[in-house]
Amino acid sequence: MTTRLIIIGFILASLFASCSKYNKVLKSTDYDYKLRMAEQYYSKKDYRKAKTLYEELFPIFKGTPQFEDLYYKYAYCHYYDKDYINSENLFKGFLEVFSNSPKAEEVEYMQAYSYYKQSPRPELDQTNTIKAMGMMQVFLNTHPGSPKAKEAEEIILKCLAKLETKEYQSAQLYYNVGQYRAAALAYTTLINNFPDSQKADEYKLMIIKSYYKYAALSIEERQPERYEKVIREVEDFQDRFPESKLLKDAERYLTLSQNNIKELSK
Repeated sequence: MTTRLIIIGFILASLFASCSKYNKVLKSTDYDYKLRMAEQYYSKKDYRKAKTLYEELFPIFKGTPQFEDLYYKYAYCHYYDKDYINSENLFKGFLEVFSNSPKAEEVEYMQAYSYYKQSPRPELDQTNTIKAMGMMQVFLNTHPGSPKAKEAEEIILKCLAKLETKEYQSAQLYYNVGQYRAAALAYTTLINNFPDSQKADEYKLMIIKSYYKYAALSIEERQPERYEKVIREVEDFQDRFPESKLLKDAERYLTLSQNNIKELSK
């Protein structure tokens, strides 16, 4: 028998023994024993087995001194198993049952963090992102000195960045498909919602470019007023971003719009 087959045989034997032991635990009617085994599985990070045992023991130990720790670990089993919907509900339930627990602050953070873990890619619906951001802000308001305060602030910033990205992608899509007025309005909303963004001058330039293209594609009698709109946007860019590296690009559209208005007036 080769060394490789010996190793495989050893692994299979270990798995069989493990499964056999776990099945014995499941069939046991000794609930204290089951709780001890659940604790062992939890400490070994075998959260699925621990979760199954905690779930069975949940009604058995309800109202006992062990129940708080059982509830706490049961919620974490779902979290570590990446079942964030249930972990959020369980953390919430823990706070309702054990509002005065020494673990309450930690659990409140984990409830919000479970929402954050459900936050999807920017192009998808961001309801959970907004909810997580709100819950983290409530956590900061109620626990300003918490050791988790810095992490909560960082998560809020990440949520804001994701919301900004979603709005940017929507605005850029309008621009890419030639819906220039819609693009200009979307970028205007974006810059109003995120005025302190590091990309604010880029968004403003896209407003200018969008309005310029919209004017250029308009019927001739509407072009002068729409080029005037471009000029006003450039002047606003000059006021808001006088040090921007994009200033010259913005001012190019000022010159183009002024020249076009002159040509149209002839």
